[in-house]
Amino acid sequence: MIEVNCNLCGRDDWQVRFPATLSEDGLDVSAFRCTNLGYGHHAQIVQCRHCGLVYANPRWSPEELLAAYEAVTDETYVAERPGRELTFRKHLQALERFTGAGNGRSLLDVGAYIGVFVEVATAAGWNACGVEPSAWAAAEAQRRGLNVVQGTLDSPVLDGRFFDVVTMWDVIEHVADPAAELQKAWQRLKPGGWLVVHTMDIDSPVARLMGSRWPWLMDMHLYYFSQTTMRRMLEKIGYRVVWSGAQGRYLRLGYLASRVYGLNRPLGSVARWLVNQFGLAEKPIPVNFGDLFTVYAVKPTGAHN
Repeated sequence: MIEVNCNLCGRDDWQVRFPATLSEDGLDVSAFRCTNLGYGHHAQIVQCRHCGLVYANPRWSPEELLAAYEAVTDETYVAERPGRELTFRKHLQALERFTGAGNGRSLLDVGAYIGVFVEVATAAGWNACGVEPSAWAAAEAQRRGLNVVQGTLDSPVLDGRFFDVVTMWDVIEHVADPAAELQKAWQRLKPGGWLVVHTMDIDSPVARLMGSRWPWLMDMHLYYFSQTTMRRMLEKIGYRVVWSGAQGRYLRLGYLASRVYGLNRPLGSVARWLVNQFGLAEKPIPVNFGDLFTVYAVKPTGAHN
């Protein structure tokens, strides 16, 4: 594992916010699944004394992380597709209030996984494509005829291409260098184009209330932004932040019960029994604890790469 400086201000001056709960014996690829139940298992999490950014330190090298994401498979995510589709339809509706309708305009989804958002956006009239490091996930998307390629924002397939919208749904917290990824997104955006970033809020009331029991403290999460630190990072690059706020998601009750089981087995067992007893496993419900937020930011007209 390697030590890193703050990704926002560059300093190496931090205090421990949450001590490590993992050993350093090896990297478990299964821990990097989107649906992993490893709540509370994480590297040491620190907070910069100067700018307040919260991040895992020390942590795995960028090469190890990319290899893990390239190798990951996640059949549970496929089973949860209906809930994801509903979530992304709601996200797209919110997005289009800022960007306007697709009408054939270009959209790039970074970390597209099995391509659910690409599929939803395409159906709504966007010329949508995605990049995804997982070979398995990219293949799942391609199997459905979706324009998703295995790779990252560094992929040669993106050379010379510019987009009206770039989206990052639950991605920025996983990358080794968020500032660099946001800069790469800037370079892929047309002037006047929109960047949409969705991630966890370490300063939300529920995160502060739960402390070390906050379920998003996991080894696959390297950065824990607040709306303030995310805004600062985006503005440092040159983006103009238009709106930032809490935005939840839809989950099937059966999937939600499995998440509860990962946090508390006795309570989760009861939740699973009730859901199955009343045949509610497939019922989607809105879930919003206020600890997930979305930022809509613009690359100003006239800005250059």
